[in-house]
Amino acid sequence: MKAIVYTEYGPPEVLHVADLQKPTPKDQEILIRIHAASVNYGDITARNFGNITGRQFNMPGFFLFPAKVAFGLRKPKKQVLGSELSGVVESVGTNVSKLKPGDEVFAYPGMNMGAYAEYICMPETKAVALKPSNLSHAEAAGLPYGGLMALILLRKANIQPGQKVLINGASGGIGAIALQLAKHYGAQVTAVCSTPSLDYVRSLGADHVIDYTREDFTQNGKQYDLIFDVLGRSSFARSKRSLTPNGRLVYVSFKVKQLLQMMWTSITGGRRVICNMAAESAYDLNQVKSLAESGKIKIIVDQVFPAEQAAEAHQTIEQGGTKGRVVIAF
Repeated sequence: MKAIVYTEYGPPEVLHVADLQKPTPKDQEILIRIHAASVNYGDITARNFGNITGRQFNMPGFFLFPAKVAFGLRKPKKQVLGSELSGVVESVGTNVSKLKPGDEVFAYPGMNMGAYAEYICMPETKAVALKPSNLSHAEAAGLPYGGLMALILLRKANIQPGQKVLINGASGGIGAIALQLAKHYGAQVTAVCSTPSLDYVRSLGADHVIDYTREDFTQNGKQYDLIFDVLGRSSFARSKRSLTPNGRLVYVSFKVKQLLQMMWTSITGGRRVICNMAAESAYDLNQVKSLAESGKIKIIVDQVFPAEQAAEAHQTIEQGGTKGRVVIAF
């Protein structure tokens, strides 16, 4: 099968197409013929993981060394990137009961990666579900991870109708879906992004927009019931003044400091910090599917690249300013 591989850490140019052996599903696995895989922040990080420092690592520092061991200290152990995909079930293992050959599915392989290829095997009990019928494969490939993170974290924050919500990092894969879900839940949403993305987040339904290159939302005197911070760029200390007395600051990316703040604020009450990680759950992915099919979530695809142009796809993400998802087609 054709796959995009990398045998050393480094810039986008380390990605290249190679022929790998087509996998065979185990008893509880399905074999998916991949039609599209998204390019996300995690792929960029993994591609250059050998050079990632503790400051650049968007998780608690004590996870860094085990993660480097898992991914490879000097060169990649997992040579096929990609954690979001859409495709068609080609065959199933003997103990598979929920899915069958011919089913169109979308999936989140998570840390196992492997979506930058023509085929992948996944347990049917993991985060794999029937593809939303109203989405193309390219659109569906941009949905799983962002959909899971936004759904789980907004649910954890107990978002309510009428609340004022700020999405910091609203133009990315997670932020764009969090914005739409917050609107679905009846919130008034302020989207924070860079200048090129202002019209894009408006098109997703943002009530107000803030260009972070021109305005610091923590200094404008406005308060929010919920601040959803995708990349952990705003500290709790600076954000306190922007939270209502019982407001929540939700971190998608977090360090030990934010975990300690979450524990402390859960005891003291009032303004609280919330951290959580996306579970690889078929149940939650089916909830995301239903929201997409009902029109509550839409996925905008900015560009689609063939597998042979994977390096260009990564360069596009790194340059910033995209208005939607970047996808690799197989």
